[in-house]
Amino acid sequence: MYKLIIHGGNALHGTISASGSKNASLPILFASILADGPVTLTNTPHLSDISTSLRLLMDMGAEFILESNNDLFIDSSKLTHLVASYNLVKTMRASILVLGPMLAKYGEAKVSLPGGCAIGTRPVNLHLKALEELGATIEVKNGYIYAHADTLVGTDIHFEQITVTATENVVMAATLAKGITTIHNAAQEPEVSDLCTCLNTMGAKITGIGTSILTIEGVKNLNGTQYSVCPDRIEAGTYLIAAAITGGSITIKNIHHQSMRATLEKLIEIGADIKTENHSITLDMKGRRPKAVNIKTSTYPHFPTDMQAQFTVLNVIADGHSSITETIFENRFMHIPELARMGADLTLEGNTVLCKGVKSLTGAHLMATDLRASASLVLAGLAAKGTTTIERVYHLDRGYETIEEKLKLLGAQIERVQD
Repeated sequence: MYKLIIHGGNALHGTISASGSKNASLPILFASILADGPVTLTNTPHLSDISTSLRLLMDMGAEFILESNNDLFIDSSKLTHLVASYNLVKTMRASILVLGPMLAKYGEAKVSLPGGCAIGTRPVNLHLKALEELGATIEVKNGYIYAHADTLVGTDIHFEQITVTATENVVMAATLAKGITTIHNAAQEPEVSDLCTCLNTMGAKITGIGTSILTIEGVKNLNGTQYSVCPDRIEAGTYLIAAAITGGSITIKNIHHQSMRATLEKLIEIGADIKTENHSITLDMKGRRPKAVNIKTSTYPHFPTDMQAQFTVLNVIADGHSSITETIFENRFMHIPELARMGADLTLEGNTVLCKGVKSLTGAHLMATDLRASASLVLAGLAAKGTTTIERVYHLDRGYETIEEKLKLLGAQIERVQD
């Protein structure tokens, strides 16, 4: 078991590049099931969730080659085992995304109910209801989803609430359905758009990309393709906060700043100088203490839930009082008790945290609980006086590529050690 040891107090300075997006790579990997030929993906991040996805696809009969530069060649065109088993699915919720492609191409699927971060229930009922509307017969028993469809037929689907993974599952299923499918109240996240754009390079006919209404005209088959995954806006936002919380200045390259508008607006509000170019973002705090900002998470294009924990840490050491309200997941404040152990002044009231900024934190021994909470503890350690030790950092490896190496490039004193 690995842990991170951080000696805090250093202002971060320098330049790094954003990795490819985890949340875009995963659905695109599973979209390879739909193709009748190999798919080559560039800019894929080296993450444990990617490794889990590849093991899952390989278990189903896919073949892949991962090059040293992270280019990924995958052939999922002829699966022989249409089962996504519990031992892999339990570790990663995104595994549910094999359901739509398998059902569309092969007419059947057996998929374990998913696991992943313990940040809320995140039920799959919206996925199943929408696939049934496309003509699938679905039964849930013994912890598995059993799905069958002789033919999927396009229809109008109205999501009662915005859901990223259900949107992605239905889009993939609809690409090979007969007729036209229109998804209303579709998720507009950049990662959903990236999946749709990739599917179109494979021969799909999807319009309305980036809007709340997606229209998919079914085709008979999809081809292999070569595609570059979009940059990871959440990873980039995390490193921008690392600089802001330490009073530093950094430039992040290989990033689409247009996808980060809500995050950048809040960073400007805390007092950071922000400059954007075509594919880079520069943040400079000029040694200033950040100002407290109120946060309320929502669906894209509003403030992302995946940045809530990081901004909570920033508010902890900011000047002033703030409130952080979580509207997406009901159990996404597990970092609060750990931050309190470092001297944070936080009060949890339902789905809102009230924060009174303190001038400094003190290093402590901490336990990571989920992916973004883990990132927030790293940020707290960077800002704290003394030494912080973070256990169970395998959560971090699900969504941050070589996080300690990137932070070292910026001047952080951080080491990964094995117990």
